[in-house]
Amino acid sequence: MKNFILLIALAAVVNVCRAQDFNKAMATAKASYSAGKLEDAHFALQQAMQEVDLTVGKEVLKLLPSKLGTMTSVSKDDNVSSNVGFVGATIHRAYGQGAQNADISIIDNSPLIAMTNSLLNMPMMGMMTGGKDKNVKVQGYKARLEKQAGSTPDKSSYELQIPLGNALFTFKVNDCTDDQILALADTVPLQEIAKLIE
Repeated sequence: MKNFILLIALAAVVNVCRAQDFNKAMATAKASYSAGKLEDAHFALQQAMQEVDLTVGKEVLKLLPSKLGTMTSVSKDDNVSSNVGFVGATIHRAYGQGAQNADISIIDNSPLIAMTNSLLNMPMMGMMTGGKDKNVKVQGYKARLEKQAGSTPDKSSYELQIPLGNALFTFKVNDCTDDQILALADTVPLQEIAKLIE
């Protein structure tokens, strides 16, 4: 019980520090802008946006399921990182540790969104890839499913890419079938994630 209370207090301190970092960056941006130091104001705004990206990424991690089928999340590998420039946060969670494992990555403001959307809107693309790619729908979202080599020659792995607004949701599952990855993807709350990262 004592450790639990200590953990809650530590989480509260971290949240307060994050809020202070955001507030400090915003105050610096305002002061720099007022003083005509536009480069400094721009830099401070980028710092504030990174704090927002990290906070949103941590909220998205809370939405991801702790289990996918028989695979349990590897919480020590959970990661949210904020990227500098036009790309927002990168959110990552891994599942399972055996031959069958999975990986979810979400990149906000992904530079691959335009390419993925183009592939989804070009019906001839599947024929050009030798049948390894196909367009599917997951929870109402258009998605691209790509077949890849598995851990042995008789097994396959799949990668599913789903554009969620300006973010790219990528889901990889090793040693599975296309029906299995689609069933697993249906257990992820895509609409809730899309609302958070918009």
